[in-house]
Amino acid sequence: MQTSVEIAGVTFKNPVMTASGTFGSGMEYSEFVDLNRLGAVVTKGVANVPWPGNPTPRVAEVYGGMLNAIGLQNPGIDTFMKRDLPFLEQFDTGVVVNVCGKSIEDYLDVVEKLGDTSVDLLEINVSCPNVKEGAIAFGQDPKMLTEITSRIKKISKKPIIMKLSPNVTDIAEMARAAEAAGADAISLINTITGMKIDVERRKFVLANKTGGLSGPAIKPVAVRMVYQASHAVKIPVIGMGGIATAEDALEFILAGATAVAVGAMNFVDPYTTVKVVDGIEDYMKRHGIEDIRTLIGAVDG
Repeated sequence: MQTSVEIAGVTFKNPVMTASGTFGSGMEYSEFVDLNRLGAVVTKGVANVPWPGNPTPRVAEVYGGMLNAIGLQNPGIDTFMKRDLPFLEQFDTGVVVNVCGKSIEDYLDVVEKLGDTSVDLLEINVSCPNVKEGAIAFGQDPKMLTEITSRIKKISKKPIIMKLSPNVTDIAEMARAAEAAGADAISLINTITGMKIDVERRKFVLANKTGGLSGPAIKPVAVRMVYQASHAVKIPVIGMGGIATAEDALEFILAGATAVAVGAMNFVDPYTTVKVVDGIEDYMKRHGIEDIRTLIGAVDG
């Protein structure tokens, strides 16, 4: 029974990854999860310099999920390479580094520094606000997405995954723009912008006012967007958004995802990723499926 999948020439033992920002760099979770069981660990966003993140409160529970406005707090690329990467290299699992920035130059700096490392793939978080363009996210404008993708691709020694924002009118257009500019793969969806108000205090619950909605509530939107994106491009798609069970993961795969990433549910149950790996294997045995790749995009009708 084959559970391995390939993305941009890199083979992963199974299609289950962690979603950036929900698993740190694996250190905390390694007490609960055997990282060797995972297809890949996708790190928290890494910038060229340390980011303090947004003021608190910056996390709120909502129906079917959570809102977060962490602001991509991270210790920066130098600390990541000195502390986190050596830790991840101990394990037999893929390593995907999520890269964030406030200008294209910020991204290029990180991508360049990771060029000669053991990292397998780079996931480029284009939901970051572009400070030079009035804080519009790189991934909300096809022209900006094209520019950042092509410029990163020119210098990157690693294959790149463009992580697409769902906060757009036409996800297929964004997927095609990323592919045309040279992306090796795309991942989606990032969080959906949301808000929560405390009616007793008549104040915003998050200091940032808005935050990213993740968790089971967004899964139907995510499955639909993965289906649309996978039919718009020929490059691999990594699907995410509200995956809590193997059945959820299989929905994304049947919709066209080559791999999947578990996010918010890591906070609810740190064992979720391994349960999804086991559940997919059980499903394949029950249905007599020898190769998981036969399930990719195999939804009927």
